[in-house]
Amino acid sequence: MRFSISASQLLVIYAALTQIAEAIPTGAHGVPRGPAKTDVLKPKVFIISMFEPEGDVWYGIPEFDLLAKNVTIPGFSTLYPDAHCTASGEVCQLVTGEAEINAAATVTSLVQSHRFDLSSTYFLIAGIAGVNPEVATLSSVTFARYAVQVALEYEFDAREIPSNWSTGYLGQGAYAPGQYPTFIYGTEVLEVNAALRSLAAGFAKTAVLNDTPDAAAYRALYTSQAYVAGSSPPSVVECDVATSDVYFSGALLGQAFGNFTKLMTNGSGLYCTTGQEDNATLEALLRGAVTGLVDFSRIIVMRTASDFDRPYPGSSPQYNLFYAADYGYGPALQNVYLAGVKVVEGIINGWENTFKKGVNATNYIGDIFGTLGGTPDFGQGALLSEQEALDKRNLEKNKRTGRARRVGRRLLPARLSR
Repeated sequence: MRFSISASQLLVIYAALTQIAEAIPTGAHGVPRGPAKTDVLKPKVFIISMFEPEGDVWYGIPEFDLLAKNVTIPGFSTLYPDAHCTASGEVCQLVTGEAEINAAATVTSLVQSHRFDLSSTYFLIAGIAGVNPEVATLSSVTFARYAVQVALEYEFDAREIPSNWSTGYLGQGAYAPGQYPTFIYGTEVLEVNAALRSLAAGFAKTAVLNDTPDAAAYRALYTSQAYVAGSSPPSVVECDVATSDVYFSGALLGQAFGNFTKLMTNGSGLYCTTGQEDNATLEALLRGAVTGLVDFSRIIVMRTASDFDRPYPGSSPQYNLFYAADYGYGPALQNVYLAGVKVVEGIINGWENTFKKGVNATNYIGDIFGTLGGTPDFGQGALLSEQEALDKRNLEKNKRTGRARRVGRRLLPARLSR
């Protein structure tokens, strides 16, 4: 069978194909690079949830509809492939998946996505956490200045440690607990905007927090003088978060990680909550900030207390983990929304007068390397100059100039080399 096509028909087909080709944005060598510029969303607030229940509390709320616009992002978790946004795109939300690898992969994919302009976005990391009863209690809402990667340490089984050691955890490169680590990876501590943290905590204090009789009865068991905060009613507290993929329970581990938090922040950090993702999320955002994709001064780390990190006097770490974790779970989830929505509304309502231009950070913000500039107010100061930070990305150059040396699989800044 033969087909006959006239010259005029060929012109029509050619014009149609040209329009289709022009509508597909391409990068080098004609490879599609993503949606057209007109599809880019520029949220004022992006909520970061870590697992499904934390995400669910934001859906179907009266303040705004986060399911009005759903955007599938390559690189997101198979379980949570979409970012969710209001119709206007002012407020968006995602679920990373639990633990550090999921958080880093998802947030990196978000930052590198062509679907969003995040250069002026405020990020609200909003999840539940374990809580130190020396600092806060079940159902409380906490806001962190520091996130400390407490599991990035050497570990010895507690049954095999010297008699004069208080814990089997010690900093990498150290020879005993309490010594500052000499092997630095760069993600040990991340510090966010303290002025913004205080504003966010102020917004959260206007919320009526959820609490239950079960949570109240359980916190009343924390009768030790050291646990006055743990036995008190829930409140909004400014204190810091420890990141560990390991879900731990017990007073000795809590004390060890609290001490490590103080060590890594020169005594200024106050360990109160336990999470599995925050350092990973912050590191992904920091790397985006290096190239101007995000503004690291616009990050809020909020955790609500669902369980205690250690048992009440007379109980066991096993009971605390296996059977007591549910007492604060429900109210903590509700308080993610109840406190978090006040933060979101505070930013949106104060956009023109305060938040559009940004909240000036009067403290250092960033990582232990000083990657974003400035001198860290924790650790041993800036471990790398800005030029050294650039050189560090090129190992061969570092070898030639002598700025660093290899120790096993680690690369130490020259100032820490021995």
